[in-house]
Amino acid sequence: MFRSFRIGSLFGIPVKLDITFLLILPVFAWIIAVQIADLVPMLNGLLGTELPIELLTTGSTPWILGAAAAIGLFASVLLHELGHSLVAIRYGFPIDSITLWLLGGVAQLTDQPTNWRQELTIAIAGPIVSVGLGVTFYALIVVVPASFESVQFILAYLAVINVVLAAFNLLPGFPMDGGRVLRAILARNRPFAVATAQAAQVGKAFAILLGLFGLLALNFILIAIAFFIYITATSEARQTALQAAIKGITIADMMTPVDDLDTVTPNITVAELLDTMMNQRHTGYPVVENDLVVGIITLEDVRTVTPTERDSTMVGEAMTSDLETISPDDDAIEVLMSIQRNDIGRLIVLDEHDQLTGLVTRTDVITALSIGFVRSAQGYSGVPEPEERSGETAQPANRPRW
Repeated sequence: MFRSFRIGSLFGIPVKLDITFLLILPVFAWIIAVQIADLVPMLNGLLGTELPIELLTTGSTPWILGAAAAIGLFASVLLHELGHSLVAIRYGFPIDSITLWLLGGVAQLTDQPTNWRQELTIAIAGPIVSVGLGVTFYALIVVVPASFESVQFILAYLAVINVVLAAFNLLPGFPMDGGRVLRAILARNRPFAVATAQAAQVGKAFAILLGLFGLLALNFILIAIAFFIYITATSEARQTALQAAIKGITIADMMTPVDDLDTVTPNITVAELLDTMMNQRHTGYPVVENDLVVGIITLEDVRTVTPTERDSTMVGEAMTSDLETISPDDDAIEVLMSIQRNDIGRLIVLDEHDQLTGLVTRTDVITALSIGFVRSAQGYSGVPEPEERSGETAQPANRPRW
């Protein structure tokens, strides 16, 4: 999604509009307006109404009806997402926001429910709300006098479109609601990451079929939805696998502890540092002075010093003093995000007293992930038992959306 802005809140949940929503709303209004002549017979046939085509297709009436129906459609999508959100909150998963955008709505959960019953309930809540809205709008048609043709048309349109919305969302196109229902069912008897991968494969196959249908029908909205489903299914499957792989692993499990860590002082020359790097086969060192970490020096930093100046340049002059640090109690996902965000190869680990505790590198993270992926695929969870850890040798990324 692109830039969004907040327009209010429902039940304490921020409601936002993505900039693409402002672009697509007039498009939906236009589509509905130009199709009224075709929609009226269909609605009459489905709901038993007697909507007059002539009165609804003259003058500016179609454009007013199109705008009202489009707004009602997105309001229904908002309530659909609110259904997911309220059930998620009931299970203890706070909602960051609900955002309306190009392809509908997204409820942003702060965490991923891994209990299959919880996910099933959260996933099915949205379609239940949509069906309930459809029934409500149909009931209102009975109440509204037949002389209010425009109101009856909008109610009839929203009654049908909400049922269609529920049915479409229940198709097995992970991460749509139906795909999440499929994952919940699969997760009953297999690891959550495996269930996610399998549901994602079904979702990508569904996206390909939907995209081909959209191409044949020249329906660019279906093509966009298919593209979104394919990309999101791939992304969420990877993220879920990543979360399963690093579940329970802390920085302390993967770092090189301070007792096994080589450090340097800021008072040696860069030339001496290069000799140390060659002898110890390390390319990065914490720089320690008076038992405090004052910086970090890497081979990249050394390269900025010309060969003729290496005998006279101190490590304290060449080191990086703007440090990225992390706590040994932090989750492994924190170090991964920090390394990716800052594009660095290692992080200094400090305790609550800012004392050096260890060093964690990109290699440590990759090793931990490799072990974690194998472990999670076998259905294990949590960190290894103490005897399985080996200190230094244990060198072992949308949030879910609905």
